[in-house]
Amino acid sequence: MKATKILFSFLILFALTVQFGTAQITSEKYVKLAEWMEGSYSSEEQSKNDSDFYDIRLHMKSIWKERSDGLWFYVEQAVGTKQEKPYRQRIYCLIQLDNDNFESRVYTFNNPLHFAGEWKLENPLSSLSPDSLVLRKGCSVFMKYIDDNLFEGSTKSSDCESDLRGAKYATSEVKIYKDKLISWDRGFNEKDEQVWGATKGGYIFIKTSNK
Repeated sequence: MKATKILFSFLILFALTVQFGTAQITSEKYVKLAEWMEGSYSSEEQSKNDSDFYDIRLHMKSIWKERSDGLWFYVEQAVGTKQEKPYRQRIYCLIQLDNDNFESRVYTFNNPLHFAGEWKLENPLSSLSPDSLVLRKGCSVFMKYIDDNLFEGSTKSSDCESDLRGAKYATSEVKIYKDKLISWDRGFNEKDEQVWGATKGGYIFIKTSNK
């Protein structure tokens, strides 16, 4: 029975390695986090219950599966009524730091609207060269395995610079579950006063699709 369980676990990891490319997958927690991140999300339900929150659509799609330096995602956010014009487009690279800790590095790229909606494709951003990415230094989200139901993380202190709406730096806090994620992005000025972002708490994104 024990040998059967070991073989079953190996087969699962092998299948997921094929799915996510040749990245060096060294733990089941890394695979689980990547699986939970990928998908389409909506905050529509939250917006209906609280007018302080907007109906936002979020998509995270795995890309560049042939790369071996991490698990890569194309990330797109848009207001529900303007999904053809996303207001945020990023690329994340998820890497494993140790058995329980992970870093999601954040990148920008030129002419992002040219790629709007490519999360729907089988191989998004295939025409974009990875060497054209710009790393947002200090904006990585560091996530930790909490238990079998939750990964939780944030940016570090005031390291992530931002000039949006008079901000000096931005912070991100995130909780990732199998069927939802909670994301709280905020901007602060030089006096550490919040100048943008939700004030009550994070946006609750319910997963609507796994791909």
